[in-house]
Amino acid sequence: MSERTQNRAQKSERRLAAQLAEQKAAEAKRRRQAWAGGLAGVAVVAVLITVFVIVGRGGDDDAADQAGSAPTGAPSASASASAAPAGAGAPLPEGADPALNTQPTVEAGEGELSKLVVTPLIKGTGPAVKKGQTITTNYVGVFYADGKEFDSSWSRGEPASFPIGVGQVIPGWDQGLVGVNVGSRVQLDIPAELAYGKDASGGRPAGPLRFVVDILAAQ
Repeated sequence: MSERTQNRAQKSERRLAAQLAEQKAAEAKRRRQAWAGGLAGVAVVAVLITVFVIVGRGGDDDAADQAGSAPTGAPSASASASAAPAGAGAPLPEGADPALNTQPTVEAGEGELSKLVVTPLIKGTGPAVKKGQTITTNYVGVFYADGKEFDSSWSRGEPASFPIGVGQVIPGWDQGLVGVNVGSRVQLDIPAELAYGKDASGGRPAGPLRFVVDILAAQ
């Protein structure tokens, strides 16, 4: 082999060695970058997991606080009858019989009804209702003959308020409730002429009626 040919071969070997060294360096650099990226990803995941755990514990603590303590000002189980809500959504008068919290059972009447009959069932201790006052009541209305219910404040979930003694309600109520003490429960047996008459057109409850009425307030 001539000297010139030998020099060319040596130069080719050096170039090849240089290229191989560059490739190895590039591969090493890529591996280092990949490792760095992987470690960064693991660190991010670890931070997110820590945040989720902290937030989850905070939520659990809040839920435990809410479950373990009643809101400030919540009524106790030993609240007085005057603060207890009536069954259809109104507070009872002070000193009222707790039975007013319970819907009464109203049965049919007996015999012919020719006049208004007011029967006290619970005697209230409040002031007597006066003509022109607005009263708040719970009531159940049934047909006198068969006891079938046609109206009830209890089923609506709220009491009814209206002026009394001034023609805003049927005459049997105007006449039967004036003078009744607040906190009372009374039964009103009302003949047709003092109720809605005998004509059932328009869905009116015709004929004699029986109401049981609780007087919750008068003002």
